[in-house]
Amino acid sequence: MRELKTIARIYTDFPEKFGIPRQSGIVKELTGRIEFEPPYRNPDAVRGIEGFDYLWLLWGFEVGVDNGFKATVRPPRLGGNERMGVFATRSPFRPNHIGLSSVRLERVDMTDKGAVLYVSGIDMRDNTPIYDIKPYLSYTDSHEGARSGFVKDEGSMALEVDFPEDMLAMLPPDKREAATAMLREDIRPSYQDDPEREYGVSFAGYDLKFRVDGRVLRVTGVKQMRD
Repeated sequence: MRELKTIARIYTDFPEKFGIPRQSGIVKELTGRIEFEPPYRNPDAVRGIEGFDYLWLLWGFEVGVDNGFKATVRPPRLGGNERMGVFATRSPFRPNHIGLSSVRLERVDMTDKGAVLYVSGIDMRDNTPIYDIKPYLSYTDSHEGARSGFVKDEGSMALEVDFPEDMLAMLPPDKREAATAMLREDIRPSYQDDPEREYGVSFAGYDLKFRVDGRVLRVTGVKQMRD
């Protein structure tokens, strides 16, 4: 079997796994920058790509401890209390550490490092390796009326975010909307529901602290992280 080659890397505002949306496209405000590795920087390789609104990204999960194949997993959508077959879920705990995301192509810049793709709706941590890029084709990749199994409407998970103005103002202007949208999607593990527990998420160089009481998320602190 041929080894997968890293053709590019995506750079995002998430240095850690916590906080990343469970699926691509859920938080459209989250952006990423794709830079190709040296062997794949020929501009001819992306000729015509600007004509597509969306792309499929095939990428690699961070490889953790390999505990062997497990036929079932506990999907967060079911509260972590019910098992489903691994191939009936999008769990990252799979035989191969491969992810698939559909992202919106915002623009293409030509630089001294080749083409740089700016995308939105990402669900990947910073510096994630990308193995392949393919255009999204609406006539074949979209199936109207398709069933989604045990997965309910994603909108049902949205929280009301209480982000004090003075704390929101600590973030760069171009990151405020994305931070709020990310928090709205309830990034906590589904089995945790303690209103007294304070969570922290690293985003765009800042540490955001928050608590959740019912369906309301309240930001309790914002601190800039230092290298």
